[in-house]
Amino acid sequence: MNFNFKEVLTAFMVLFAVIDIVGNIPIIIDLRKKAGHIQSEKASVIAGIIMIIFLFLGDSILNLIGIDVHSFAVAGAFILFFIALEMILGITLYKQEEGTSMNASVFPLAFPLIAGPGSLTTLLSLKSEFHTENIIVAVIVNVVVIFIVLKTSNRIERFIGQNGIDIIRKVFGVVLLAIAVKLFTSNIKFLL
Repeated sequence: MNFNFKEVLTAFMVLFAVIDIVGNIPIIIDLRKKAGHIQSEKASVIAGIIMIIFLFLGDSILNLIGIDVHSFAVAGAFILFFIALEMILGITLYKQEEGTSMNASVFPLAFPLIAGPGSLTTLLSLKSEFHTENIIVAVIVNVVVIFIVLKTSNRIERFIGQNGIDIIRKVFGVVLLAIAVKLFTSNIKFLL
């Protein structure tokens, strides 16, 4: 077993920044108002299962369509870059369609808000640099944090306030931007 606390911490921070559960509190509160109730446990567990399955099957899917992990990691770096720009500049580059026909705990909360394109791309990008078991631990810790945030979203919003949420988004945006640059530079050399 290749357990490495530094890898777990880095993978946790990257996923935490990409998922941006604290920054999504306003969206969660809005979903709660529209749907009436959000099952925090169900949303957290389903998002965690989607991420772990993709961590293991993502490579197979890529091999099936003829893409190597380094190419995917570079593409992931671009996605992280744009997510970071959204967080830092407070703009929306990608607008998701709202769908309220299904249970809000599963769609759109667990997928694609939590386990969406950004987090799934990030998982495979992390897999190109870190040991799988460390990423799994980071995913599980993130799922626990997501569950806590979902359960206490109203109290967190009242405590931190909108300005606090904006500051947290911008700080994690800068961290994510730096990670995107590192991911790009460490994988592009394998393609050139």
